[in-house]
Amino acid sequence: MARQLKLGIAPTPTGGPGKHFQWLDPQIAGDASVDVDHYIEVARWAEDAKFDFVFIVDSNFITPDSPPHYLNRLEPLTLLSALAAVTSHIGLIGTLSTSYDEPFHVARRFGSLDLISKGRAGWNVVTSGDSGTAGNFGLDQHYDYDTRYGRALEHIEVTRALWDSYEDDAFPRDRQTRLFLDRSRQHTLDHRGEFFSVTGPLNLERSPQGHPVIFQAGDSEQGRDLGARTADAIFTHAPTIEAGVAFAEDIRRRAAGFGRNPEEILIVPGITVTVGDTDEDAREIERAQGLADNDFERALAEFGRGFGWHDFRQYDLDAPFPAEALAHAERGFYTQSARIVALAGDRGWTLRQTVESVSGPHPSPFTGSAVTVADELQRWFEAGALDGINLHGGHPAQLRRFIDEVLPILRERGVVRTDYEATTLRGNLGLPVPENRWTRARREGATPAPLPGSSTPTRTVVGA
Repeated sequence: MARQLKLGIAPTPTGGPGKHFQWLDPQIAGDASVDVDHYIEVARWAEDAKFDFVFIVDSNFITPDSPPHYLNRLEPLTLLSALAAVTSHIGLIGTLSTSYDEPFHVARRFGSLDLISKGRAGWNVVTSGDSGTAGNFGLDQHYDYDTRYGRALEHIEVTRALWDSYEDDAFPRDRQTRLFLDRSRQHTLDHRGEFFSVTGPLNLERSPQGHPVIFQAGDSEQGRDLGARTADAIFTHAPTIEAGVAFAEDIRRRAAGFGRNPEEILIVPGITVTVGDTDEDAREIERAQGLADNDFERALAEFGRGFGWHDFRQYDLDAPFPAEALAHAERGFYTQSARIVALAGDRGWTLRQTVESVSGPHPSPFTGSAVTVADELQRWFEAGALDGINLHGGHPAQLRRFIDEVLPILRERGVVRTDYEATTLRGNLGLPVPENRWTRARREGATPAPLPGSSTPTRTVVGA
């Protein structure tokens, strides 16, 4: 199958970071973020346009300064299960944390979504950057970086092993012999590791795509290594085509170092698209929406999120950026915060200039007439800066223009599909179905490889 641009959408109806007044758009209901009918409409639009997936972002900690969508939103897997019932092809990706969700729960919940949707589930792996989350789960403080990513690696591998509890032929369901289960095809995990102890097996069979698709986003060294080692697709942000190419090359180099096929990882940056009748018209729409959606005082309050919700309102706005605030990001979004501090120092910015530059409206490279946007997306795609896009779900009118005006151009050029190739998310993304670890071990006459952090020897597999 020829390489084609993959399409995703991340709806944040009432407004995510930097979109404090998006909910004032008359096409967006004030309760849209908790209205399942809104998500159903978006999912159906996207499926009719042959998108690959709908992506639901999430976190487990808020303050009064959190963006409107974050303040009041539906739990991802509950929402995606509802969407699974009213769609048939589009992938359904939800966010769960390896820091605050147990592997057995994650395996069962995503495995259930995968079966409900007949193989369309995806897990966006996060380690939680909001340090305040610890207080909602009985901890005094959030895990440090090394612990977060150590847990994440072991968590992912344990979850994947649980998805392999049953081999694909475990359930003969033979009425003549009254045989429901072939006991030799059910496997106990018996994992004892540094962070998790899980006996298993999971009480759920595999879906048509084997495992839910693993997505991951993290730009620290640990985050990039985790993605390169475990993810099927990487969410990222690339401000320029050069940055996108460099990121993709780095991830693929790391993946090869872990013994993986680097071509089996998709790079999917989040982007904002603004379409106008002309390039000038699109830039005016972008400027007007940026001014309408954004607000400096709210941006200043929200700016502290990456720094452990440190309150930057206590500082003189026109004094040099307070670099000492980086200490508050130690257990939060440290990599992102460190870059902000370095950038402010290099540019000599004040706090006001830093907030305006980092959190204010930014011109997108994907703004212009339908032809201009299509040209730019194709240019990034062919340069290897991305394999797909995760479209920020903003104003409904702009989503419709992207679907109605940009996609037909890309479809005519063969850059995006004309119809779904498969019924599973893996199939549509062009990703292989993972072989069951026990089936592979039996075929090879070996034993399944030990999981990261495991202190329990793996039992010998007897040939069939």
